[in-house]
Amino acid sequence: MDYLEFSLKKDNMTKIEIESIISQKGNLKNLPNATLVEYMDKLTNEFEITKQNIISFTLHLDKVEQIYNIILSEYKNRKVDE
Repeated sequence: MDYLEFSLKKDNMTKIEIESIISQKGNLKNLPNATLVEYMDKLTNEFEITKQNIISFTLHLDKVEQIYNIILSEYKNRKVDE
Protein backbone atom coordinates (compact mmCIF):
# COMPACT_ATOMS: atom_id res chain seq x y z
CA MET A 1 0.00 0.00 0.00
CA ASP A 2 1.26 3.46 -0.83
CA TYR A 3 2.04 5.91 1.90
CA LEU A 4 -0.21 8.90 2.39
CA GLU A 5 0.54 11.48 -0.21
CA PHE A 6 -1.31 14.51 -1.39
CA SER A 7 -0.36 17.83 -2.84
CA LEU A 8 -1.83 20.97 -1.42
CA LYS A 9 -1.63 23.94 -3.73
CA LYS A 10 -0.92 27.09 -1.77
CA ASP A 11 -0.76 29.81 -4.39
CA ASN A 12 -4.35 30.84 -3.92
CA MET A 13 -5.63 34.33 -3.23
CA THR A 14 -5.07 36.08 0.06
CA LYS A 15 -7.95 37.08 2.28
CA ILE A 16 -7.25 40.72 1.42
CA GLU A 17 -7.47 40.03 -2.33
CA ILE A 18 -10.78 38.22 -1.94
CA GLU A 19 -12.19 40.94 0.30
CA SER A 20 -11.09 43.56 -2.24
CA ILE A 21 -13.04 41.83 -5.01
CA ILE A 22 -16.06 41.30 -2.76
CA SER A 23 -16.06 44.98 -1.80
CA GLN A 24 -16.30 45.89 -5.50
CA LYS A 25 -19.23 43.62 -6.37
CA GLY A 26 -21.74 46.46 -5.98
CA ASN A 27 -19.62 48.68 -8.21
CA LEU A 28 -19.03 46.32 -11.14
CA LYS A 29 -20.86 48.52 -13.65
CA ASN A 30 -18.35 51.31 -13.03
CA LEU A 31 -15.20 49.21 -13.32
CA PRO A 32 -13.19 49.02 -16.56
CA ASN A 33 -13.21 45.79 -18.54
CA ALA A 34 -9.55 45.20 -17.72
CA THR A 35 -10.40 45.08 -14.01
CA LEU A 36 -13.32 42.74 -14.63
CA VAL A 37 -11.07 40.42 -16.63
CA GLU A 38 -8.45 40.56 -13.87
CA TYR A 39 -11.08 39.64 -11.25
CA MET A 40 -12.44 36.81 -13.40
CA ASP A 41 -8.92 35.44 -13.93
CA LYS A 42 -8.14 35.56 -10.22
CA LEU A 43 -11.46 33.95 -9.28
CA THR A 44 -11.10 31.24 -11.94
CA ASN A 45 -7.62 30.45 -10.65
CA GLU A 46 -8.89 30.43 -7.05
CA PHE A 47 -11.73 28.10 -8.04
CA GLU A 48 -9.38 25.64 -9.77
CA ILE A 49 -6.89 25.64 -6.89
CA THR A 50 -9.67 25.12 -4.34
CA LYS A 51 -11.16 22.32 -6.43
CA GLN A 52 -7.78 20.57 -6.69
CA ASN A 53 -7.22 20.95 -2.94
CA ILE A 54 -10.62 19.42 -2.20
CA ILE A 55 -9.83 16.50 -4.50
CA SER A 56 -6.43 16.02 -2.84
CA PHE A 57 -7.93 16.16 0.64
CA THR A 58 -10.66 13.71 -0.38
CA LEU A 59 -8.11 11.23 -1.70
CA HIS A 60 -6.03 11.69 1.44
CA LEU A 61 -9.07 11.15 3.66
CA ASP A 62 -10.00 8.00 1.73
CA LYS A 63 -6.47 6.65 2.23
CA VAL A 64 -6.57 7.45 5.96
CA GLU A 65 -9.91 5.67 6.27
CA GLN A 66 -8.62 2.67 4.32
CA ILE A 67 -5.55 2.33 6.55
CA TYR A 68 -7.65 2.79 9.69
CA ASN A 69 -10.03 0.05 8.59
CA ILE A 70 -7.15 -2.33 7.91
CA ILE A 71 -5.72 -1.66 11.38
CA LEU A 72 -9.15 -1.97 12.98
CA SER A 73 -9.72 -5.29 11.27
CA GLU A 74 -6.39 -6.60 12.55
CA TYR A 75 -7.22 -5.35 16.03
CA LYS A 76 -10.60 -7.08 16.00
CA ASN A 77 -9.00 -10.30 14.79
CA ARG A 78 -6.59 -10.19 17.73
CA LYS A 79 -9.39 -9.54 20.23
CA VAL A 80 -11.29 -12.59 18.96
CA ASP A 81 -8.17 -14.70 19.40
CA GLU A 82 -7.73 -13.63 23.05
